[in-house]
Amino acid sequence: MDLLLKGGTLVDATRRRVADVLVRDGRIAAIGPDIRYASGAEPVDCRGRLVSYGFADIHVHFREPGQSYKETIRTGALAAAHGGYTTVCAMPNLDPVPDSAETLALEQEIIDRDACIEVLPYAAITRGRKGLELVDFAALKGRCCAFSDDGSGVQDEAMMRAAMEAAARADVILAAHCEDNALLRGGYIHAGRYAAAHGHKGICSESEWGQIARDLRLAGQTGCRYHVCHISCAESVALIRDAKARGVRVTCETGPHYLTLCEDDLQEDGRFKMNPPLRRAEDREALIEGLRDGTIDAIATDHAPHGAAEKSRGLQGSAMGVVGLETAFPVLYTDLVLTGKVSLERIIEALTAGPRRAFRLGGPACGLQPGAPADLTVIDPDAAWTVDPADFLSLGKATPFAGKSVRSRIILTLKEGVPVYQSNSL
Repeated sequence: MDLLLKGGTLVDATRRRVADVLVRDGRIAAIGPDIRYASGAEPVDCRGRLVSYGFADIHVHFREPGQSYKETIRTGALAAAHGGYTTVCAMPNLDPVPDSAETLALEQEIIDRDACIEVLPYAAITRGRKGLELVDFAALKGRCCAFSDDGSGVQDEAMMRAAMEAAARADVILAAHCEDNALLRGGYIHAGRYAAAHGHKGICSESEWGQIARDLRLAGQTGCRYHVCHISCAESVALIRDAKARGVRVTCETGPHYLTLCEDDLQEDGRFKMNPPLRRAEDREALIEGLRDGTIDAIATDHAPHGAAEKSRGLQGSAMGVVGLETAFPVLYTDLVLTGKVSLERIIEALTAGPRRAFRLGGPACGLQPGAPADLTVIDPDAAWTVDPADFLSLGKATPFAGKSVRSRIILTLKEGVPVYQSNSL
């Protein structure tokens, strides 16, 4: 189907402009101020709407194979499309772990069958994500977007050095969940005011930034392409900013919840429990500054669905992880853009070009341009609504944003020119 998106405000990393977009044969055929009706193209009225390149999330959990009661590739992809995403990278904490050509092929078969958007699998760094034996990076690099043992940090420094050396030789990306198990001490929320006041065991920030400091030293020595997952504290931002200035090949991400919430927002409810945890207000402000100045390359949701029972046991007993694909843009737009903390262009960049550059995913370097695949997201910036998990397409419903009043809504997502989500309001 050919489409002519009329009169939308096109937004990318550098500018906004009112223009039409002609979509033909799955690609952006033309962009201009007044494209005349093209034969066979269906017009779409985008006046008053924002048009962006499709969002990319380099950190999601789709749980299949192995835990499909939490999420499937089909439901995760539908949720992503609902949130404006056209490309996502699926983490490897699966059963079986994607650590070989055979196990990656099993996951890829499901993706090919069920995904309505582009879903790119990760492979593990170590066999079974156990931290003991490296996978064959060179053999698997063509089958995955990057390598990660996400859910657990690589604890042994010698093993991480060997991984980085092998990754540098194969020219692949290592994406690290940075967490020093020796510093956890049974904690499950941030070791701060809320934990002290309510008798909870806390997780110190050093458990994150200490391992980041180790890895940045190793990355500088090995020349590895190194990506830091879901940073949550001020020290992590400062370390990565300094490493970038020194030429270390490092990129990083943070999540919408770390940019908009902190420990002061905690409630005695499992929907506020994630790893890493919500930190101090000062950490949130440092993350916002890191996003503004480009230290943080990408906003990634760490979409991590669980069954309802697993999230119903309060802060102490609930599983770690919250969902985020279907609320990311409205939350960021409401709390950061409309408040003047971060520009719309910077948010769009961190959802589009930033993650694509970090993971070499292709697509336009900075935004919408003729010839690119027609992966497009159309947004109604004036829509006002309240987050209700019952409306999610994800099987996971646990979100810290339930009941939040937000502005903006995704109304159309195109993957190679094909509508994969369309709101009734379009």
